[in-house]
Amino acid sequence: MIKSMTGFGRGESTDGIHNFNIEIKTVNHRYNDMVLKIPKHLSYLEEKIKRRIKNRISRGRVEVYINLEYISESAMEVKVDIPLAKAYKSGLELILEELNLKDEIKLSHIMSLSEIIKTERKELDEDITWDCLKTALDKALEKVIDMREKEGVILKRDMEYQVEKIKKMVKEIEKRSPLVVEEYKEKLKERIRELLDDEYNLDEERLNNEIAFFADKSDINEEIVRLNSHINQFLQTLESGESIGRKLDFIIQEMNREINTIGSKASDLVIGNYVIDVKSELEKMREQAQNVE
Repeated sequence: MIKSMTGFGRGESTDGIHNFNIEIKTVNHRYNDMVLKIPKHLSYLEEKIKRRIKNRISRGRVEVYINLEYISESAMEVKVDIPLAKAYKSGLELILEELNLKDEIKLSHIMSLSEIIKTERKELDEDITWDCLKTALDKALEKVIDMREKEGVILKRDMEYQVEKIKKMVKEIEKRSPLVVEEYKEKLKERIRELLDDEYNLDEERLNNEIAFFADKSDINEEIVRLNSHINQFLQTLESGESIGRKLDFIIQEMNREINTIGSKASDLVIGNYVIDVKSELEKMREQAQNVE
């Protein structure tokens, strides 16, 4: 099953101490690019989180938002820096003495200075924190992947439809190809007759040589064979279960190369119109393939 690179999922988990709420958003990207927004004091879990996501998502830009609320008050710890408070008090007393001021130093003065009292998270067991976070992360991942798979089904169906349209147009080009030489032969004869005004006989040998040269120059059989081969390879790739986005993009490039060559060699208005239509369908396919994981 192919997957789109577009998805969104949310997961939540609580264990009586932590309450994790995680959101994951994915969009198309050439590589596997990850942006992780996590509370600073949980940064030690960053690599674990990234590894777990990369095991499930191999391509695309992944944005992860991790929010944490502590349920238990015991998760908070208040620390008072007594030595710093004494240093502040001594400093304030020195200012009063030097300026010959009679003001009193109050607790509110010292408390207004920074760093005296700090509120910190207690260090909790890493395994407990990880187990809770992992549960929320997995829930979010499941929803993201489910959305990517559903979008992938739509992309696959659309690309198969476009490939079928291309196959039909290539068949028409193949049927038209032999007629191009015949039409060129008749046009060339007619043009020569107009110029010579029936005063001279046609040099059939030279005429045939000119037609043979044109036929060789405008022969598109090899390009059609290769284009059909690329079409079959594209359809086979759609059925594979691997990460196929880059491969699909490459095959489309090769298909585009062949149809361009057909257009430049055929020198025919009808085939030229088919070439334009095929290129239009290939461009639609390319846009879709760029959103395939």
